[in-house]
Amino acid sequence: MSNLVLDSESCARALALRDLSDEAQGPHALQLIVNELTRALTSAWQCAALVHRASPVVSIADNYDRLHYPRDGAARDARYTRYVSEDTLLRTQTSAVIPPLLRRLAQDPPVDVLLACPGLVYRRDTIDRSHTGEPHQIDLWRVRRGPVLSRADLSEMIELATRSVLPGCAWRSQKAEHPYTTSGLQIDVQVQGRWLEIAECGLALPEILLEAGLGPDYSGLAMGMGLDRLLMLRKGIDDIRLLRSSDPRVQSQLLDLEPYRAVSRQPAVRRDLSIVVDRDDTPEELGDRVRSALGAQVSSVEAVEVLGETQAQDLPEQAARRLRIEARQKNVLLRVVLRDLEKTLTHEQANELRDQIYAALHQGKVHEWAARGPKPTR
Repeated sequence: MSNLVLDSESCARALALRDLSDEAQGPHALQLIVNELTRALTSAWQCAALVHRASPVVSIADNYDRLHYPRDGAARDARYTRYVSEDTLLRTQTSAVIPPLLRRLAQDPPVDVLLACPGLVYRRDTIDRSHTGEPHQIDLWRVRRGPVLSRADLSEMIELATRSVLPGCAWRSQKAEHPYTTSGLQIDVQVQGRWLEIAECGLALPEILLEAGLGPDYSGLAMGMGLDRLLMLRKGIDDIRLLRSSDPRVQSQLLDLEPYRAVSRQPAVRRDLSIVVDRDDTPEELGDRVRSALGAQVSSVEAVEVLGETQAQDLPEQAARRLRIEARQKNVLLRVVLRDLEKTLTHEQANELRDQIYAALHQGKVHEWAARGPKPTR
């Protein structure tokens, strides 16, 4: 695993981002989703809820080791994870909050409790209308002493959670493996004829409870849900950037769970780019570089789509000479879709954004710029 540590500016920018699920940072509809989930589960189970928040900077041990992720697993790779130091990172999942919380519970063990842990998580991810590098998640764990929680209890949990936030939606489960569960499942809901994933869950791995200090008479259910997707499906929002919009016409609609009423949409501007990058670069890494390079301006980028890629050795000889590409590189064709949520981009502004993205990604020796004047540098 290559632990590429974040620079201090990138780390500070990530930590300064508002957590929309936190009431202490101002009202937002995401908090209503959290409340509906906790209320539905605790009402059915007649147990207490412990809503817990913690610093997004967590130890590698809590994010991976204590959740039984394999030491050589791809999830740990710095291509997907934002490391802060050699032994800490910006959590990639709210499940990272669970091991220390279980250790705390073990000091005064409850009989039956719902652990609800919402918050931001941090990924290196692609850029499109459904994905962001800082999504919101919630982990919901039921921990109980006594009769062992079963697959039937897990099915009940799925039904309760799904019906509470997406009433009327058909849902299905598929087998899925998670290192911290047994009998793992992926939960999908049907929306406009498509199946969309909203959660993963399973029976809590008994070893995790034992290692935290809870006795062998404890068992658990574990569920992780994407809060952004749940809210977008509930309200009919088709662009994740809208959840952070500063447009008053949008903001006023993000205080309830009523259907979203679209405001005027700005026209899209498309720019196709031919870039040269390292042969091992992934779409997630490219998206993350664009976010880092553009900072707040990334809100004007609707999508960065990989249209195709060709390894250096597979390029026609004439194209390879024109690009002056090296053996360790590949040629990637990108489509950049620019659409600011609040203003129309001029031709010049679009070209400047295009060139900033190009400068952040292109590693070749030959450059093609769109805007006039001094060119941005990586």
